[in-house]
Amino acid sequence: MAKREIKGDVILFPAPVVLVTCVDKNGKPNIITLAWAGVICSEPPMVSISIRPHRYSYLLIKEEKEFTVNIPTVDIMKETDICGTVSGRDADKFNLTKLTPEPAKHVGSPLIKECPVNLECNVKETMLLGTHEIFLAEVIAVHIDESVMTPAGRIDYAKAKPFSYNWGEYWSLKEKIGCYACSKK
Repeated sequence: MAKREIKGDVILFPAPVVLVTCVDKNGKPNIITLAWAGVICSEPPMVSISIRPHRYSYLLIKEEKEFTVNIPTVDIMKETDICGTVSGRDADKFNLTKLTPEPAKHVGSPLIKECPVNLECNVKETMLLGTHEIFLAEVIAVHIDESVMTPAGRIDYAKAKPFSYNWGEYWSLKEKIGCYACSKK
């Protein structure tokens, strides 16, 4: 099979879809949908998220130096898409999507009840890389819904039902389930 070379691009896939919550200085929460997220260290446990500086959530995370990463299920794909297509400057995304904020234990940013896995994070470093700034954060607590856990205490991914982002399309672990901005159609 022949391969075609194209200009450098971000074609690393699949990219996990996550809902990141943050708060403003008055404690008002916001949600942003991201696919530029990943594990960067196991000891201490750390993740990264990358956000364009013009995004509303970027300012909140930059100021408060904390956030939560919430792993959505395919069941809330449309709500997840809405959180990535509407600005928190203009709308209360919890109210708009009917997602439920729950208090975190260690940070001011809320957990999202409908997401079976939630990570509380403190920002340790940032770096502007071009169009995005990367936030390197320590995971200080993880919350897992018991309904998606195996008897051995691990996550049963068939029950957790995460999905990924692949060049404008959302995919479950086995098939295409939607596309970016499908909630607008």
